[in-house]
Amino acid sequence: MAALARWCLRRRLVVVALWLVALLGTGAAAAVAGTSYTGDYGISGTESAHAQELMRQGFPGSDRDDTTVVWKRGHGPEGVRDRTVEQRMGEALDDIAAQPAVDEVTGPYDSRGPARISPDGHTAYATVHFTRPAGDVAEDDLRRVADTAQAAADAVPGLRVAVDGADVPEAESSSSRLSEAVGVAAAAVVLFLVFGSLAATLLPLVTAVVAVGTACLATGLLGHVMTLADFAPMLGTLIGLGVGIDYALFIVTRHRRGLRRGLGVEEAAREAVSSAGRAVVFAGATVCIALLGMLVLRLDFLVGVAVSASLTVILAVLASVTLLPALLGAIGLRVLGRRERKRFARTGPAAEEGTAGPTARWSRFVERRPRVLGALAAVVMVVLALPVLGLRLGTSDDGTAPAGSQSRQVYDLMADGFGPGVNGPLTLVAETDDPRSRAALHDLPAELRGTEGVAEVSGPVMSRDGSVGAVTVRPDSAPQDAATSRLVERLRADVLPEAVGDAPLTVHVGGTTAAYDDFADTILGKLPLFLGTVVALGSALLLLAFRSIGIPAKAALMNVLAVSASFGVVVAVFQWGWGSEPLGLGGAGPIEPFLPVIMIAVLFGLSMDYQVFLVSRMFEEWRSTGDNQRAVRVGLAETGRVINSAAAIMIAVFGAFVLSGDRIIAMFGIGLATAVALDAYVLRTLLVPALMHLLGGANWWLPGWLGRFLPRLTIEPPEPDRLPAQPEPLAIPHQREREPVAPV
Repeated sequence: MAALARWCLRRRLVVVALWLVALLGTGAAAAVAGTSYTGDYGISGTESAHAQELMRQGFPGSDRDDTTVVWKRGHGPEGVRDRTVEQRMGEALDDIAAQPAVDEVTGPYDSRGPARISPDGHTAYATVHFTRPAGDVAEDDLRRVADTAQAAADAVPGLRVAVDGADVPEAESSSSRLSEAVGVAAAAVVLFLVFGSLAATLLPLVTAVVAVGTACLATGLLGHVMTLADFAPMLGTLIGLGVGIDYALFIVTRHRRGLRRGLGVEEAAREAVSSAGRAVVFAGATVCIALLGMLVLRLDFLVGVAVSASLTVILAVLASVTLLPALLGAIGLRVLGRRERKRFARTGPAAEEGTAGPTARWSRFVERRPRVLGALAAVVMVVLALPVLGLRLGTSDDGTAPAGSQSRQVYDLMADGFGPGVNGPLTLVAETDDPRSRAALHDLPAELRGTEGVAEVSGPVMSRDGSVGAVTVRPDSAPQDAATSRLVERLRADVLPEAVGDAPLTVHVGGTTAAYDDFADTILGKLPLFLGTVVALGSALLLLAFRSIGIPAKAALMNVLAVSASFGVVVAVFQWGWGSEPLGLGGAGPIEPFLPVIMIAVLFGLSMDYQVFLVSRMFEEWRSTGDNQRAVRVGLAETGRVINSAAAIMIAVFGAFVLSGDRIIAMFGIGLATAVALDAYVLRTLLVPALMHLLGGANWWLPGWLGRFLPRLTIEPPEPDRLPAQPEPLAIPHQREREPVAPV
């Protein structure tokens, strides 16, 4: 690391130029190649996926993208059948059908349309089928449809119209830019309060923005070679800004400490990269390992998310250990504040930090009352985690969109006019290769009518060659309601087998709710394997770094507590709806099935960061003195301020993404911000040191037989002039010898 820092300092113009080439080069490539993301989070091999595949085979074009135009006229006996309404909306639908991106429009005013008018006659809807596959409709095409429909509504008094998804693309784009700007601005305020220097404030921001910008553009290119979820770029930006600014903060803080001790600019930067830079590399590795743990799930779109997020973290680490030292060498002593430079010129080098101040006083306070404070911290974490017991995974549809959005208006108008199940019908699909199976499918609707939870049954509809048939079931509950999930289970387990009887017919239940339920079941089934993999890999790294059984065990426990408590807050806000509407995040609804996996990966990685920065200083002091009480006290006192500052930056960045307007990203933002706050201010500065005080020297115990087989790994560089103590009775024999230590 020292050699890398020396090279970057001596060739800083080359380093800056290389990063600019990387940023501009990926930008040019992304502009030429474009992006390729998917909003399809389905899983192959499930019953709903089989139903979707049969629909695609039997009814070509059924996977085309479409949107819904709904209108309502609440007064007048004729409602939407009024001659003026019918004329204006009929002309509008004809104009929409003539647009180049539109393949077909199915409306309520032709022979196929009576079912598209509500029983009370006040609501009607039309389906606009686009020529492009699902998810590929351009923003301009959607806007033209919305403008045409709205122009017709404006010409008829009392007519209200809404178009599904018409306000999403532009709103999401502007909100995303706003959230990123707010996050960076909030981080800048925290950095300026910490450093008191504008130059020092800009350094972490510049390195993080360059790294994240390069990663975001590269993520767009990744979409051409692997399946990449449409939220991957924003998720990568969220993670990259947080860790990138934090990693640079740790190195700049160590560099400033070296300058205060009287080191030259280049020597201080080299020492900062050699010490804090190692911890940054180690922390980045733990985040990547946690993210890549998602590969064990073997879900295509999660593989893309894991790779893109890991790429962002890798680039953030690289920028911190290459671009940052080059910039440190360029700005010289201006990394210190003006007053600090004047004081330094008058009084010379300052004493080491960490022996006084609020964090030192807090450290002594925890040392005096470890039992009481530890118990209090544990109670807080357990209480916040209680809502997890009610966690329900499922579809989060337009019913949870912000009130006033076009999608939410369409959802509410359709539900009011046709019942809540109209927004998420179930599709029952079967192969009908012989007369007996076709006859059984034709009898199926009669068998299903009257089933508990079923509001309406229509069909069957047969493919042109008669090989595939489909029956549509409209539930009497909304797609995201638990009652709809119970109906899916009841149809599959009891109703359909009994209705089919001995006929050679296998009916597959598909539709939005069925797909999300299958997704959730698959995720939950693989979650223990994923969780075990992430915990095992993270614990193995800590075992190598700190050569202790207790440190990895406590880290695993703390990570589980942080994840559980943050999920408790997510459940309360999004599933129970505590404050979601005031925050502009829509109404209450279930949690997305893939959210636990991604959040566990990210949170485990971030939690390891603070564990590494806190315990590495404690471990250094333990090796030097053999005094556990002193090691915990000094470690907390000297790292508490920088950990608190880093946490404040992450909370600001993650919290700002609540403004993105995207419910999924807002879930990530609130969950990650909560986890970081609890991890830094409750676990690492309270519960962890309290437990370490109570356990004493047992914190550092390692069986001798295991120590002989473990390779040596260190985060902080060895200091040849410091001889490690030989504490008793928990001394580790192999640590008494000064042997070469492999750097991270």
